[in-house]
Amino acid sequence: MSDDWRSETVERVRALILTAEPDAVEEAKWRKASNPDGVPTFSCDGLVCTVETYRDKVKVTFAKGASLEDPARVFNASLDAGTRRAIDLHEGDDLPADAFVELVRDAVELNRF
Repeated sequence: MSDDWRSETVERVRALILTAEPDAVEEAKWRKASNPDGVPTFSCDGLVCTVETYRDKVKVTFAKGASLEDPARVFNASLDAGTRRAIDLHEGDDLPADAFVELVRDAVELNRF
């Protein structure tokens, strides 16, 4: 990944995930020629979310997002998906830290259920 707003966004997301759940484990999965670094995945008692970079956005996908309450309406993508929900972050977007941390904590709690 190039060193631009996307890498800064991924680092911010990573920091918020680890703030929400210090025991979360990060792994790079799905490495391929077009993406040799793979996709960062975060797990804690099961998959919590993935963080993918695209040309125009960073996408944070919660594996069981459809089962999470989202009163702050942080989710803005994959809203019709049966199981997952995502957050698309474009250059200049502000991720509401407190609401995001709460989503991560709720996702971990759901995994422990």
